[in-house]
Amino acid sequence: MNLAFDRSAGTGPEVVCLPMFTMSRAAMAAAVSPAFAGADLRETYLDLPGHGDSPATCAPTSQAMLDAVCGWLDDHVDAPVLLAGASYGAYLAAGIARQRPDLVRGLLLVCPGVTIARDTRTLPDEPPLDAPTGWLDAAPAALREHFDAALGQRTPAVVATVLAALDSGGPGDATFRQKLQSGPDYALPDENAEVVFDGPVTVLTGRQDRIVGYADQFRAMGRYPRGTFTVIDAAGHYLPFEQPTVLRSLTQQWLRQQDLR
Repeated sequence: MNLAFDRSAGTGPEVVCLPMFTMSRAAMAAAVSPAFAGADLRETYLDLPGHGDSPATCAPTSQAMLDAVCGWLDDHVDAPVLLAGASYGAYLAAGIARQRPDLVRGLLLVCPGVTIARDTRTLPDEPPLDAPTGWLDAAPAALREHFDAALGQRTPAVVATVLAALDSGGPGDATFRQKLQSGPDYALPDENAEVVFDGPVTVLTGRQDRIVGYADQFRAMGRYPRGTFTVIDAAGHYLPFEQPTVLRSLTQQWLRQQDLR
């Protein structure tokens, strides 16, 4: 699989980062690269198939997406890597740790999907936090309902930051992504498997994330005996852009767990 990627010049261990659904490697770099600052990691950011600059040359299924990333890892790395993902990227990262633990040294899962089917997710039922009048004015009409559900830090500045991330990188293949998301194989076949991954794992969730929630992620922690779980207030599904200082602190802690610093 010929996936587009960017790789830093760091000389430390490699961390491979998988972005959210529809988002590019440039967006993922904007989200998490500040959290890695000072660690001298070899940071690698991938465009998933049909995302950014990567062609949609696999079947529109999550298993094919996972296999494509594993194929890239087999071809481009010579030792287990740190694997970081956000949302759908974290869903795939957790799947890789289940299916190919030989490729993974540790996991950083930010607002991870646990179950793909929306009607199976446990979402917060509290009302969203207060927001200033007009906080969504800069958002396109098609995204306002999504942002209302996704954002815990509800300010014009956060909206602008997320919009800039969504607009960064290559356009990807919208038709492929729609087939993937609406198809019968959007869920990984082993989504509910209670497979244990014994490397260091940090799971970060947003208290006001009404896209994937935080409760399902806590219940899944039995799969990670060396796992740390944190739910962050005033944060939603775009946690890296809503709470970057907290993200950096917890990411640096995850790195220390792995004796990298």
